[in-house]
Amino acid sequence: MTADQTPPLALYVHWPFCVSKCPYCDFNSHVRESVDQIAWRDALLADLAYEARALPGRRLGSIFFGGGTPSLMPPATVAAILAAAERAWGFTDDIEITLEANPSSVEAARFADLAAAGINRVSLGLQALDDEALRFLGRAHGVDEGLAALATAQAAFARVSFDLIYARPGQSLAAWEAELRRALGFGTEHLSLYQLTIEPGTRFATEAAAGRLTIPNEDAAADLFETTRAITAAAGLPAYEISNHARPGAESRHNLVYWRYQDYAGIGPGAHGRRAGLATARHKKPENWLGAVARNGHGAQIEDALAPSERAKEALLMGLRLREGIDLTRIARLGAAPIADLIDEATATRLAAQGLLTRADDRLAVTEAGMLLLDAILPLVVLDGSES
Repeated sequence: MTADQTPPLALYVHWPFCVSKCPYCDFNSHVRESVDQIAWRDALLADLAYEARALPGRRLGSIFFGGGTPSLMPPATVAAILAAAERAWGFTDDIEITLEANPSSVEAARFADLAAAGINRVSLGLQALDDEALRFLGRAHGVDEGLAALATAQAAFARVSFDLIYARPGQSLAAWEAELRRALGFGTEHLSLYQLTIEPGTRFATEAAAGRLTIPNEDAAADLFETTRAITAAAGLPAYEISNHARPGAESRHNLVYWRYQDYAGIGPGAHGRRAGLATARHKKPENWLGAVARNGHGAQIEDALAPSERAKEALLMGLRLREGIDLTRIARLGAAPIADLIDEATATRLAAQGLLTRADDRLAVTEAGMLLLDAILPLVVLDGSES
């Protein structure tokens, strides 16, 4: 691949603060009584400058502000980060700049200022279109407030996505179908639709362990998953990744960088990156990250070279989440080994015969039927680096 063909770089910016912690959330999010906004802006700019020095000569094709709740960031901080990123790397003509936002009226009031700062895509955490479900999920907004924020976002930004969580306790297939059809009626180009999972260390995990919370069983969850994919496909937003649905051409270009295993820089507490064969990770706790930036000029805690077999395994695990699948020639190049050393060929052939995988012209992909079983398929097909 020549320099001109090198894919654009992606930048992830983590803002760790939230107004409250949702009971299902295992992300690196924290509640603090106060935040020194100037100190945080300066630290993020320092962390960005460090990554820019480590990844020179690249152009940014996407930036993603995640969290936490980055819509709590002052728009002036967002503008400062974008200006520094453009000076450091330069932007592609069609750069995608996404910010995750909570659908509260307070945050929606900032949307115009965030758009003026340079945000051109928003991912809105609606999570449900049912007030009782929103209370169960610990969300601070109600349905009406959320939909008002969605309308404000659609007026302010060229591209809008929103999230919903399904497979909630007691949720029937008919109820989810009605909720999903209503969601599709709002005309956004992209939906992220996640099955509720019980993550270790969350309040929901404590509730489930005590027998106070039960999510749908495997058969019910499978019905919900298959119905979700059928309805979104019929509406013109087919699944392009296991939980993400978009009109053709409206896929999240930033997230595709992850799933296609291309380079991305990560700054802010707990942010991960993949930098030309290095795995990078920042200090996770906000105060520890801030202290590291003060001491070292950056927040990096880990900068480890990945063995070729590790890179190939990561690329397989990420790429097989995509409907498009993966290029086995590229995987072999990443792994510096024949593809037979990286995937279990016999198992792949058997699963292909069962209609769960397709393999053609050096491309391996999970079929529509296989996506339902993706978590079981991946460890069967992808060889551990130690086995190669």
